[in-house]
Amino acid sequence: MHLYKSQNLFANENIELVLCSAVCFFVPFLMGHPQFFVGTIVNAALVLAAMSMNEARLLPLMVVPSLGVLCRGLVFGPYTPLLVYMIPFIWLGNAILVFAVRALSVKMNRNKWLSLGTGAVLKSVFLFTVAFIFVSVGVLPAIFLTTMGLFQLYTATAGGIVAFGAMALKGKYL
Repeated sequence: MHLYKSQNLFANENIELVLCSAVCFFVPFLMGHPQFFVGTIVNAALVLAAMSMNEARLLPLMVVPSLGVLCRGLVFGPYTPLLVYMIPFIWLGNAILVFAVRALSVKMNRNKWLSLGTGAVLKSVFLFTVAFIFVSVGVLPAIFLTTMGLFQLYTATAGGIVAFGAMALKGKYL
């Protein structure tokens, strides 16, 4: 019976990984706009995954959203090719959010709202700092400061609120 539970858990984690990966890639790829809505959905999937998956399964989720955006090629209009400079840092920003939420809330059993706030602030400060450096040296246009600053804070926070709401509904009805 213990082996059955272990296999069932593994299957559920695989299904959850596929679903979260699909959301993280296809929402930016298929929708593209409005950016606030797309960013909120992607961040909700990231926070949900952070709360329920082990670390190894989280890694692909940090990469696929920016690949969806890049494949779509419309989010920044003529600036989309410049997004390539930011992609590794977006991956790190997603990792900061996911691992901050996971470490504080799941591993250290801290308040989930404090965990979300900490992760969202760290992600947005990191991405804004990188964008600021690139803008300062003339690699990126100033529009990136808006999208990689407060906008990241708003979408990460809104995504976390959606994720926590979905978790509460799941717990109530399942």
